[in-house]
Amino acid sequence: MNNYIEYFNFASPVFGMTIAILSIVLILLLPHSENAYRKYFLLIFSVLFFYTFFFILTSVFLSTDKSEYTLLSKIALFFESFFSSLLVPIFSFYMLRCALISCRKNPFIYSVIILLVIYLILLVYTQFTTDIYYITPDNRYYRGPYYALLLVSPSLIMILNICYLYKIRTRLTVMQTIAFTCFLGIPLICVIIQMFSFGIVLSVVGASLSAFLMFMFILKEQIDLFIEQNKINAAQQAKIMVLEMRPHFIYNTMMSIYYLCKQDVEKAQQVILDFSRYLRKNFSAIVSEETVNFADELEHTKAYLAVEMTRFEGRLFVEYDIRSVSFRIPPLTLQPIVENAVKHGLDPEEEPLHIIISTKEIADSYVITVEDDGVGFTDNSTDYHGALENISRRLKLMCNGQLFISRKEKGGTLVTIEVPHQLS
Repeated sequence: MNNYIEYFNFASPVFGMTIAILSIVLILLLPHSENAYRKYFLLIFSVLFFYTFFFILTSVFLSTDKSEYTLLSKIALFFESFFSSLLVPIFSFYMLRCALISCRKNPFIYSVIILLVIYLILLVYTQFTTDIYYITPDNRYYRGPYYALLLVSPSLIMILNICYLYKIRTRLTVMQTIAFTCFLGIPLICVIIQMFSFGIVLSVVGASLSAFLMFMFILKEQIDLFIEQNKINAAQQAKIMVLEMRPHFIYNTMMSIYYLCKQDVEKAQQVILDFSRYLRKNFSAIVSEETVNFADELEHTKAYLAVEMTRFEGRLFVEYDIRSVSFRIPPLTLQPIVENAVKHGLDPEEEPLHIIISTKEIADSYVITVEDDGVGFTDNSTDYHGALENISRRLKLMCNGQLFISRKEKGGTLVTIEVPHQLS
């Protein structure tokens, strides 16, 4: 039985050190996390690393019966106890920061600091007495009659944090409340058990497991916030695209209507109707935060093309091969792509521009293609690529779709969109 306890006591800090190292590496690799969040968890897992490191050293030194290791055992045990005491007080400051509560003149923080100081005083006192714990000259560890006294302050700090967490729970998110409860509750249970059991060391397991669980919960919340922020940014960019309609396009359309009013009243009325439909769809996209039916986006695109075909009569031709419309895409997806094709593909000195818009359903997705035979784009066309990058990002975030762009062999551009079935 003793052998199993020894294996457990040695494996526990190794487990904790592994968690600390892997977590530190993961934090350093996180590209989009709050700076304060990174600093806090780097500090927590650094302290956990040193705690488990000195725990292992203590176990190694105490495993020998040589008296020359006695001093090393005392030093290692001292630093093991020192670093273990820092985990919860560091957490106390972070909890207040998450709740947006100042640490200055805060009775809760003062109480935590006082209890920590008491613990450190007892820890120093322990090095000169046999009341709490001691290591004999032949390098053997024993608990003193007042060993439980050393664990009172850490337990009170945890209880104090639990009570304060309950008090400020409404100022925290649900995920933060769950994460903080795990961080405090698991070590508290382990410390209480350890007070009344000799041989099995549970504190390091509790500290490691609770820190890791808290990190995972907070990391999930950070990732969710990052994704949500990206969605908001994408929606805002879509709105900006609407509000930044090319002024010359509106001006040219209005001038076309002006001249048509004298030349062909019916055609002028039709352009006004098409232009009104185009504007209505554009402004509807401003308030849209969800995907839309492809049929609506297609109607928006047709309204835009109807205006442009009037302006460039005999210079712009469009074909449709629509085999499927029963899926959803982000608003302002198809229309800006077609607008880019007109803007970059139409050249007064070249042949008329032909655009083919098609859709089809394949095994696991719907496919949209916009094909033109125009002059195409160049690698330096920043406005062209910027618009498509925005569309590609919104496709990925809102429906897990993909956008591909390629040059055609005989000139022109092919833009392909794929939208998965399950998210369409």
